Amino acid sequence: MKIERSVLSVPGSNWKMIQKGVASEADVALLDLEDAVPPGIKAEARSVVVSAFTELSWGGKPRTFRMNALDTPFFYRDLIDIVEQSKGAVDLIIIPKVNRPEDVYVVDTLLTQVEAGLGMERQIRLEAQIETADGLVNCEAIARSSDRLVSLIYGPGDYSASVRMPSGSIGVMDEWDQLYPGHRYQYVMHRILAAARVAGIRAIDGPFGNFRDEEGHRKSCLIARSMGFDGKWCIHPAQIPTTNEVFAPSVEELEWAQRVIAAYEEANEKGLGVVALDEKMIDAANIRMARVTVDLARAAGMLDEDEQS
Repeated sequence: MKIERSVLSVPGSNWKMIQKGVASEADVALLDLEDAVPPGIKAEARSVVVSAFTELSWGGKPRTFRMNALDTPFFYRDLIDIVEQSKGAVDLIIIPKVNRPEDVYVVDTLLTQVEAGLGMERQIRLEAQIETADGLVNCEAIARSSDRLVSLIYGPGDYSASVRMPSGSIGVMDEWDQLYPGHRYQYVMHRILAAARVAGIRAIDGPFGNFRDEEGHRKSCLIARSMGFDGKWCIHPAQIPTTNEVFAPSVEELEWAQRVIAAYEEANEKGLGVVALDEKMIDAANIRMARVTVDLARAAGMLDEDEQS
């Protein structure tokens, strides 16, 4: 599965911002038709997205857009018009406010018909945003609802509104977080993460709303990475370098993982199941964690394909 450390969200109606986003260092440039586009221009924004998919060079980035939610009058035309008019030049669609597995089924079924009409041999992939109370309590079923689904995405702003949690800015710690004895969103995030892992798909954290607060953004990235998340949304290009850095192994992490793998393989050759490395016991659990680190490093371009696995 392709790495998805940083997801830069840009308005699907703004051509200049789209050009900058596609040319950025983000792993994914997301053309947003939902929150970033006012209702009055959503229909015309679709043609801008089509032009971006058919005229711009995306390099290794997947051609991605976020559709409008299923409870709006815009979603079905988002899917039909953009996929058909771009002649299938769409790789990934993000579904906002997914409340139940049936929501994904609706999108999957409609896409299957459009793809068949275009004679497409590949499937467009989907990502589901978990950003409501309904979505959270159904996230395990949502994660396994379609073989198109490659990620669950946590949406902190709409989730806070859904459960009436007071919050000053999306993803930003405020006075309410100081009052609460712990991380207010830890349960939400970890449940989404566990649901994604059971289904064998990615878990992506939502954005940090204050793009001028580099320290706060880094801390938010580190919290998500410490939980096991694969990446994070960005609302500004300035957030991309830190996001890419945090969601890839450090040089020290990679070196340690490679040493663990080498030590364990050497121990196995000697018939040993456990070995000491730098006064730490290394067993099968350590080797699994080390291999995850090496795989992530390879996906991030830190290793060649033939280097130690």
